[in-house]
Amino acid sequence: MSMFCYQCEQTAGGTGCTRRGVCGKSPEAAALQDLLLHAAKGVARYAHRARQLGAADGDVDRFVVEALFTTVTNVNFDVERLVGCVKKAAQVRDRAKRLYEEACKSAGQEPETLDGPAAFQPADTTEDLVAQGQDVTIAKRLEAHGPDVAGLQELITYGLKGTAAYADHARILGVEDDDVYAFFHEALDYLAGDPTDVDALTATALKVGEVNLKAMGMLDQANTDAYGHPEPTQVRVTPVKGKCILVSGHDLKDLDDLLRQTEGKGVNVYTHGEMLPCLAYPGLKKYDHLVGNYGGAWQDQRSEFDAFPGAILMTTNCIQKPKETYQGRIFTTGLVGWEQVTHIAPNADGTKDFTPVIEAALAAPGFDEDTEAKTITVGFARNAVLGVADKVIEAVKGGAVKHFFLVGGCDGAKPGRNYYTELAQQVPDDCVILTLACGKYRFNKLDFGDIGGIPRLLDVGQCNDAYSAIQIALALAEAFECGVNDLPLSLILSWYEQKAVCILLTLLHLGIRDMRIGPSLPAFVGPAVLNVLVETFGLKPVTTPAEDLAAILS
Repeated sequence: MSMFCYQCEQTAGGTGCTRRGVCGKSPEAAALQDLLLHAAKGVARYAHRARQLGAADGDVDRFVVEALFTTVTNVNFDVERLVGCVKKAAQVRDRAKRLYEEACKSAGQEPETLDGPAAFQPADTTEDLVAQGQDVTIAKRLEAHGPDVAGLQELITYGLKGTAAYADHARILGVEDDDVYAFFHEALDYLAGDPTDVDALTATALKVGEVNLKAMGMLDQANTDAYGHPEPTQVRVTPVKGKCILVSGHDLKDLDDLLRQTEGKGVNVYTHGEMLPCLAYPGLKKYDHLVGNYGGAWQDQRSEFDAFPGAILMTTNCIQKPKETYQGRIFTTGLVGWEQVTHIAPNADGTKDFTPVIEAALAAPGFDEDTEAKTITVGFARNAVLGVADKVIEAVKGGAVKHFFLVGGCDGAKPGRNYYTELAQQVPDDCVILTLACGKYRFNKLDFGDIGGIPRLLDVGQCNDAYSAIQIALALAEAFECGVNDLPLSLILSWYEQKAVCILLTLLHLGIRDMRIGPSLPAFVGPAVLNVLVETFGLKPVTTPAEDLAAILS
């Protein structure tokens, strides 16, 4: 069975996965994800028209966001659950259709007859659903429109997927925005029409960046309202004796719920991957049994999880195919899933019972002794950095700090990512490095020292905390009475999946120029589109650390 997917940086041959995803995604799962996206467009077509008539349905809004997030790289590989998502999409589409028709009746107008994704009807069997998915694959549009038009359509789609991830995390903590939901429906309705105008497609992609900035702001509000603003915090990165649970992914509420349920049970909890920044939130680090961070970025999990002597909980994307050696003690929750891995679904009231995870931790051996204590410092989000902005500004004006580098983004296994380690090591001693997302693991355990008490390495947080980095840059630009592009600030980004795509679109929307991106350029950006990005925004592929630093500092 064939497939086509090129939404991540590690896609096969730099062109597209055609037999099985490098991520581990089966052709069946790929087809069902394509079909789910197609069905979500059908839901959005009705929801968009209903909203134009003043009618909205929260359940419809949330489903579209969840459907998009489900198709992000390394989220849901479970064919059975994907089948359920596709069938639910048809039910939600019918609900959105009724909403639209009732709104038309109230407005005294005739409803449109919609075709394409809006008329989708799911097949009865998994085999036939997979066949339906293969009929709506991106390969069809590549053949029909060529790499530039099809690639721009996908750029919008991938940006929407990433934005959906942030909107979903914010929604879980009670922060939603009707305008953001409206844009998801509007953009998907636009894509359902198979648009081909390059200028309009480019404008829509930048609009995704604008809306993503709002979604990241929503998530920042949700996280800080619930758990306080991150504080500079020393985090232990070596194990301590005792039973243990490792929490990976991105979801703060899942970690909070697990910490509540493990209090007094003699189980230590560790963060992994993008959960590391959680240890800086006052509302989370208050738990004594949240003892530190274990391991590094997502791509090393198969060896790290295998060596971890406890239970593992995956809260969002970043899961890889589990080894048999730990398949019985890894659990998923939320939208993430893998076949034959126990899933912790919410109860009817929305709560989750993590008892199976706790029992697996108690049954596992745990760490039999303390390891020598080693720590790193995290928690330099916008509130912390802007709290000492006067010192930063004084250091720049006095010449102590010559330049700022934002070096961060996704990590990955593809060769070439040692570039970011070498770049960080070669940054001159009178420069400060801001970092975020799991790309930080390439250098976050190195000692960079400080400049007059200002740490040379400032860990801003998760990928969504690009919002914090943007706020820091805007505040500095205001203080120096200049534009962001006039600051002594350079962005060197690493990307892997769709959340990195929407962040890039946000930065382009803000007009930030001369960014460098690597380790390779997106396969879905066609040659003509790349030329526009280079000419309009000065976007550059990374070369070598020495060459890039020389060009930046010249």
